[in-house]
Amino acid sequence: MALRKIVTIPEEVLRKKAHKVTNFDKDLATLVDDMFETMRQAPGVGLAAPQIAISQKVIVVEYAEDEEKKPKSFAVINPEIIKTSADTEFGIEGCLSIPNLVGEVERFSSVVVKGFNQSGKPIKIKASGWLARIFQHEIDHLDGILFTDRATRVWQPPQEEPAELPE
Repeated sequence: MALRKIVTIPEEVLRKKAHKVTNFDKDLATLVDDMFETMRQAPGVGLAAPQIAISQKVIVVEYAEDEEKKPKSFAVINPEIIKTSADTEFGIEGCLSIPNLVGEVERFSSVVVKGFNQSGKPIKIKASGWLARIFQHEIDHLDGILFTDRATRVWQPPQEEPAELPE
C-alpha cells in the first residue's frame, strides 16, 4: 500500500468523466488499497480515483453511523445510483480536493448504489443519511462534478486554533 497525492482544483482530471473499469486485476486491487490508505491519512470519509489523478470509475467510502461502532468500508467499481428517495435534505460538505471550503448541498436522503466489488462481483448498497450523501458526493466526482457545483452557498470555515505546544 502507498499514499497517493490528492489533487486539488483546478486540476483538469477533477472535471472530466472517468473511464469505466474493465480489468479487475492486481493493479485494481492495489489502487483500491492505496485509495483507502490515502483517504484515511487525509483524513476523509470517501475518495474517488480522479482525486488521485486516475480517471477511472472507482470510489472508496468508510463511515461509521456513530463513534461507538466500527466504520463500514466500501470499495465500489463502476458505481451507479439506480434509485433515489423522493425526499432530500441539506447538509454541509467539504472535499479533500477543495481545501478550506465547505458548502451547503441538497442531496437525496437515501440511494441505492450498484456496481462491482474489486473482484468483479456485482454488489448493491442501500444507503441513507450521511452514508447516502457520501456516495452521491463520490459518484459525482466520477462525472467531473464537484460539491461546489451543487452547493446553495459556499464559505471558508473558521480556522481552528492551533494546539498549544508543550513547553
